[in-house]
Amino acid sequence: MATTQEKATPRDAASAESSALLRKAGKPVRDWTGSATDLDSDPIRTRPSVPTLIRPMESLPAPSTNTAATKGIPVMLRAQSSHPLEPLSAAEISVAVATVRAAGATPEVRDSMRFVEVALVEPDKRVVALADAYFFPPFQPSLLPRTKGGPMIPSKLPPRQARLVVYNKKSNETSIWIVELSEVHAATRGGHHRGKVISSEVVPDVQPPMDAVEYAECEAVVKDFPPFREAMKKRGIEDMDLVMVDPWCTGYHSGADAPSRRLAKPLIFCRTESDCPLENGYARPVEGIHVLVDMQNMVVLEFEDRKLVPLPPADPLRNYTPGETRGGVDRSDVKPLQIIQPEGPSFRVNGHFVEWQKWNFRVGFTSKEGLVIYSVAYIDGSRGRRPVAHRLSFVEMVVPYGDPNDPHYRKNAFDAGEDGLGKNAHSLKKGCDCLGYIKYFDANFTNFTGGVETIENCVCLHEEDHGILWKHQDWRTGLAEVRRSRRLTVSFICTVANYEYGFYWHFYQDGHIEAEVKLTGILSLGALQPGETRKYGTTIAPGLYAPVHQHFFVARMDMAVDSKPGETFNQVVEVNVKVEEPGKNNVHNNAFYAEEKLLKSELQAMRDCNPLSARHWIVRNTRNVNRTGQLTGYKLVPGSNCLPLAGSEAKFLRRAAFLKHNLWVTSYARDEMYPGGEFPNQNPRIGEGLATWVQKNRSLEEADIVLWYVFGVTHIPRLEDWPVMPVERIGFTLMPHGFFNCSPAVDVPPSTCELDLKDNGMPAKPIQNGLLAKL
Repeated sequence: MATTQEKATPRDAASAESSALLRKAGKPVRDWTGSATDLDSDPIRTRPSVPTLIRPMESLPAPSTNTAATKGIPVMLRAQSSHPLEPLSAAEISVAVATVRAAGATPEVRDSMRFVEVALVEPDKRVVALADAYFFPPFQPSLLPRTKGGPMIPSKLPPRQARLVVYNKKSNETSIWIVELSEVHAATRGGHHRGKVISSEVVPDVQPPMDAVEYAECEAVVKDFPPFREAMKKRGIEDMDLVMVDPWCTGYHSGADAPSRRLAKPLIFCRTESDCPLENGYARPVEGIHVLVDMQNMVVLEFEDRKLVPLPPADPLRNYTPGETRGGVDRSDVKPLQIIQPEGPSFRVNGHFVEWQKWNFRVGFTSKEGLVIYSVAYIDGSRGRRPVAHRLSFVEMVVPYGDPNDPHYRKNAFDAGEDGLGKNAHSLKKGCDCLGYIKYFDANFTNFTGGVETIENCVCLHEEDHGILWKHQDWRTGLAEVRRSRRLTVSFICTVANYEYGFYWHFYQDGHIEAEVKLTGILSLGALQPGETRKYGTTIAPGLYAPVHQHFFVARMDMAVDSKPGETFNQVVEVNVKVEEPGKNNVHNNAFYAEEKLLKSELQAMRDCNPLSARHWIVRNTRNVNRTGQLTGYKLVPGSNCLPLAGSEAKFLRRAAFLKHNLWVTSYARDEMYPGGEFPNQNPRIGEGLATWVQKNRSLEEADIVLWYVFGVTHIPRLEDWPVMPVERIGFTLMPHGFFNCSPAVDVPPSTCELDLKDNGMPAKPIQNGLLAKL
């Protein structure tokens, strides 16, 4: 992931500055081989944790000022030229792919390699702390625990590593490779500079996510299949350019879906006009045709024209494009709305490090999760930098449909695990997806054949006005104080087939964080026989209906409330509001109170929302208190939510057991990243992922806490959701609870507003928010 509009601080300058700080502080500067470069004569006091954190490494060649070597092959810079959490650059991805490909035993093996994912291997949390403390601005030594004699500081960070998921198209095997991204000058095949393979293993009995290249090939194969063309001809369609084939993963319903074969069951649609690229093809679903495609060999395995369902007639309201292109007229009374910041934004960006209104964090990106937020902290006056979370992201989403008829019963998409949210992200455009002074970040990822693709302007960072932050007017004096709320928003948007999803993290001046998902796009429809209706959906046009369905999202929050990296001082309490029983303590029958319960273990921490008791959960630090003696914390406040409406034996719940509860809490484990396991595509194993991990029943009384919050919406389609669905918003809030000694919003300054009275014949007059304006 690369940045645009802003340039990162040159690494050499940062390195020199960090070394100067160390020497000024009298700290020993040590490389990973253990040789001290301390300028003073004080003895170096070793600390056993540092050498065990990062293994010794050989000295690297002198850093190159060039990022490209001969023959166009990228050359990696020295090990600490990139922050340990910096997203992989295009050069690093190229080196990783070239390294793995060169490791293939034969030309046949190399040619059959397909690259599903190349992701950064995120290092140990203490390595990240070391980098932030002494190697990268703004240099935060407080991140490391205090030790007698001071910490032993290495002169270099370890080389970065990439993790590759590789699918062998010939053998149908999936393998995972770890590649060290250091500069290599030894002669290799072709003389290219490559990294070093650290490990590789074949993962049995799995299928990796599908790729856009496979989808395109599948569509071409189906459209060229003679029985399919004959079936479409029966429905009055001979022009294959009108036909849309959307490959869907088969899921797992029986042994026939086992991962020994790479399978897809496409959904078929048909446009009305072949010469109109803006035609809404999803308005004419083709039903009654069963197709099963072998995605490994790109052949049709099964085909059956089971039922001749007429194509829905062309709906005159099917299109959503501007004005005359959809046969309508756009509104003419919408005046321009401009968001301007003449002095620039209040945020600062250095590479992927962001600072805004006492918040700071790092922006990351992966092909599976999309946007990742790292190292979230708040600068709290004399208390300094206070961590809140180590890592925030959306790790999975599931969309189950509620119609038992074919093909809708098998529409149970795992859009992160089967496709990849990041890979399907958009290039955002200023003035449309985001408004204001915008900082964009690009995203790099590998395509199926190993090339590097870049999504420009993939992540948007900008400020938004968010109404009133707080207000009070003294009725005696008439004086009022009011503050506008401003928030910093980091977001990306992706398209998975017919639906769009916008993922947002909002940071507020009062110290709270809001996670939000915006759902829009086009409904996945079904066709009806003349005169037919179905109770499992909504008829939205003649011969056309939208099945009921649900959308579930899983946010993984690796919390670190007031905790340095590696510390295990967090716990989770559940809070429920209780009504006091009538009696001597409640003689007026008006009493209620908040009751807390410590969630002591992982099995005890499988919890559901309960709005009737205002249920919420607080992550607390067991070693830190506020001025009233209470433990500091951040609470998870649910928004609107739901649970699966399918029966307990529904087939998709075999792979999505994590949907059975709204909250799961685990003790941090590095390899526990995805709630349904890393490979949910055609997964035959029941309850893989969260439901299995919590069976360890690890203690949570004082731990490195990870929250898994499952939230969703039940969608009963409306006519107003056609032809395009207006945005629907769902999410949750992380809110300080005893974290601060008072409201951090009290020091937000007044802003100058405009009161426009032109309609009353008076000119606009500026008003200072801090005083009551009397006109």
